[in-house]
Amino acid sequence: MGSILMALGAFLAFFIAYNTYGRFLARRIYRLKKDNPTPAHSQRDDMDYVPTRREVLFGHHYTSIAGTGPIVGPALAVIWGWLPAFLWVVFGSIFLGAVKDFGSLVVSTRSRGRSIGDIASDLINPRVRTLFLLIVFFALWIVIAIFGWVIGSVFQMYPESVFPVWMEVPIALWLGHMVYRRGKSPLRLGLIAVGLMYVTVVIGTWFRIDVSGIFGGYTLTFWIVAFLIYAYIASTLPVWRLLQPRDYINGHELFIALGLLVLGVLVAHPKVVAPMVDLHPQGAPPIIPMMFVVVACGAISGFHSLVGSGTSSKQLDRETDAQLIGYGSMLLEGVLAVLVLVAVAAGLGAAEWPSRYASWATAQGLGAKVAAFVDGSANMIGALGIPRPIALTIMGVFVASFASTTLDTATRIQRYVVTELASAYKVKVLTRRHPATMVAVGTAAGLALWQLFRGGGGGGGAIILWPLFGTVNQLLAGLALLIISLYLFKRKTPVRYTAIPMAFMLFITGWAMIHNLVGFQAQRNWLLLVMGGVIFILEIWLVLEAYFVFRRKRPVEEEARQV
Repeated sequence: MGSILMALGAFLAFFIAYNTYGRFLARRIYRLKKDNPTPAHSQRDDMDYVPTRREVLFGHHYTSIAGTGPIVGPALAVIWGWLPAFLWVVFGSIFLGAVKDFGSLVVSTRSRGRSIGDIASDLINPRVRTLFLLIVFFALWIVIAIFGWVIGSVFQMYPESVFPVWMEVPIALWLGHMVYRRGKSPLRLGLIAVGLMYVTVVIGTWFRIDVSGIFGGYTLTFWIVAFLIYAYIASTLPVWRLLQPRDYINGHELFIALGLLVLGVLVAHPKVVAPMVDLHPQGAPPIIPMMFVVVACGAISGFHSLVGSGTSSKQLDRETDAQLIGYGSMLLEGVLAVLVLVAVAAGLGAAEWPSRYASWATAQGLGAKVAAFVDGSANMIGALGIPRPIALTIMGVFVASFASTTLDTATRIQRYVVTELASAYKVKVLTRRHPATMVAVGTAAGLALWQLFRGGGGGGGAIILWPLFGTVNQLLAGLALLIISLYLFKRKTPVRYTAIPMAFMLFITGWAMIHNLVGFQAQRNWLLLVMGGVIFILEIWLVLEAYFVFRRKRPVEEEARQV
């Protein structure tokens, strides 16, 4: 299959799926109604609960769930061949990822904007809420720490991206003020804001900010600390001041970047140099079950359910907007994942591919995967006549901007998790915004800077735990589908559309977790073995608790706490 057919075939499949399967779920399974009240209106506080136009919320939700997930996963999974990764991205997005994201958003919206973990207490029991939220806390703990490291690494590799990424903050603050305080059109001003951002991209290409001369070996540490401070500020401001407008700008940036990549494919028509299937790359783990963990956000991700039930459900203006926000955003993430596959499988070219994918060791590593995507994309964009330095800056800014969006959204969600746990156990001080955020940022900073305290560089602690994140994240996706299935089950609504994906994800990622634990034991990595084992036991416990609820077949009851 050529690069053009690969891209166009996926786009057509996603378009058909949104207008058929997505519409079926909206009308027949969830029975969405535009007049149903949403938490954004019933609990409006103009801090976290804010009714938001769907195009603005789409930008926030999409850029929050995307981050670098649909980039690094497919960029590594292509080592097993482009075909397995392509099929999983397309069909996984349509029948698993988008279904889960859609369901998480709807269930949370009908539960006063509470997180999917907190809702578990209603559907199963309060004990399960604690188990679920602890797993969520662990996953977000790693996400916040690792994304600070990712952004710092991008800044080191592409210092031309530093100026544009930081300048996006004042531009977003201006946009939020003009839209929410002055009542201006978000579309018109959003386009102006995007134009200003691309002016900074051109400036940044020639105005490279490299602080290594000042901080030397601690440059990465400096950027990690800087972005954790930013995450604290961004996650405690009212959502309309910075989070929404920045994500709205990033949403436009996404469409521009995707448009450039699609045009690059059409003009350059790069030849696919990656193998169609390679079941045994040098040093790689088995394709089954590990590909379903590696691709992650490109097909299905537990983190997405945290965004949908953490921030997006608090901003949903009308219930019927959930199809676009939940189902549509995941399909668009699938589009990005497919373009990543094209960028690395074809855009790198026959000369670069062997050196980057000679073995699992050479392809592995967040930096290697990000660089493969940025360089491959710049090659394709260059076919449009855009100078390579500017093309590299555009893609570097694209990656860093999305990573920073995920960072501040994850910090905000972690604050909600801390608050929900504190409310359950009556720790009043941690139910307040700033103390809860201090816990969220402080714990992530401790993990990110752990190696620094031991004489190493920043980010080391997060890198140590990163091998656990993939399986924890994907098992969390299975657990989110479990909660959604219970929600439908208690309302006598057909559950097969969520239960079958749930069973697959719990099985395949449970298998992957066991595979990893065996590997940790063989490597005598006792830290990962113990932590992974504890997480796995908690998840099995949670599944068993849910199973007993299914067995009891309780009659349908509208929970007193739900809308």
